Amino acid sequence: MNADPNAGADHGRMYRGPVGDVLLMSMRRRSDLVGYCASYEFEDVIAQVTGADRFEPGAAIDLDMPRRAFKAARYLSGSRTLAWRLAPKPRHPRFERRYELFFPVFTHAHELFALAAIPDWRRQCRVAACFIAEMWLHILPRYLLELLRDFDHVFVGVRSPVEAVAKIARRPCSYLPPAASVLAFSPLPDFPRRVIDVCSVGRRSAQTHRALIELARRREIFYYYDTVAASGVDLKQRTFRVQDAAEHRLLLANLLKRSRYYIANRALVNDPGFTRGSEEISSRFYEGAAAGTVMIGEPPVSDEFTRQFDWEDAIVRLPFDSPEIGALIAQLDRDPARQAKIRCTNFCNAALRHDWLHRLQAVYQACGIAPTAGMAERQRLLAAAAAQAAASWPA
Repeated sequence: MNADPNAGADHGRMYRGPVGDVLLMSMRRRSDLVGYCASYEFEDVIAQVTGADRFEPGAAIDLDMPRRAFKAARYLSGSRTLAWRLAPKPRHPRFERRYELFFPVFTHAHELFALAAIPDWRRQCRVAACFIAEMWLHILPRYLLELLRDFDHVFVGVRSPVEAVAKIARRPCSYLPPAASVLAFSPLPDFPRRVIDVCSVGRRSAQTHRALIELARRREIFYYYDTVAASGVDLKQRTFRVQDAAEHRLLLANLLKRSRYYIANRALVNDPGFTRGSEEISSRFYEGAAAGTVMIGEPPVSDEFTRQFDWEDAIVRLPFDSPEIGALIAQLDRDPARQAKIRCTNFCNAALRHDWLHRLQAVYQACGIAPTAGMAERQRLLAAAAAQAAASWPA
């Protein structure tokens, strides 16, 4: 994509794609936490296969004050339309063309007011759909979800709030699971040596971590883990800001394709009080499968997880708090044939079912849009990778 030289930093930047039938809106210049990088990877894949334009609201724009004004006006007036008219709007670019599809990607629902940065988006786009990566039933901002009524279809990255969002937005709403850029995470064609014994990133169990640290101290394993300090009021998060989302995803992909075991647990596994019983699939499962790792951990207990990861040993189950993780690793190490089968099967299923392309195909199908030539080519590459893996995966 090429940056538009006329776009000012005060209201954001427009990056022009080679085709431009699709308009993406990305929050990457405003929200740079590590957990958001997967959503930006989704945007990058969309741009690759559609030639989309991408608008990024500027980091300097104050959206919080206008959002609060909109919220107050909405509840005082009782009218979404009047509140939208009264709320102050940030400076915005003027778009000179029409688009087949407008597809903004939001990491969470409180980013929805960023739509004010493109006030004419509905008139300039034949079809409009959006993706919200993370939402939870007990903190749904109704006054913002009402803004979704101008979309033709809404997609959310967690299963539990789909019905509630559809009811508030009065629009079709579908679950769109996480995924990974399988071609980026793939260990093919060179199959690098898996020199990292255990890789763990993000939220973790203190007990399991201590056991792995002890193995590392005794020089029995190479254990890769985050050293960033825990954060949040309850010190349950391990997050940090990134300078470049694509560079971070490249780093993670290179780590995982060189890792034997990858710790993968359900979303927010160490904070069940926050999820309130909703067990969701984290992005770890898609990344680990795409890289051909053997995944170890505690998956969500849900029909959705069983449907998506329905092959043998997709996850080698281990309770979240597992001081005896070393024994499981030793058991797996004694069966290299099982390990090779797990790695190959994980990768092949990721390539055929869990690439970001498959999520974009679901969006296009729901919106009644014909797939692009770039989408067909990526599907061909994924199928070829799966066939090559099945034929040549190293023992």
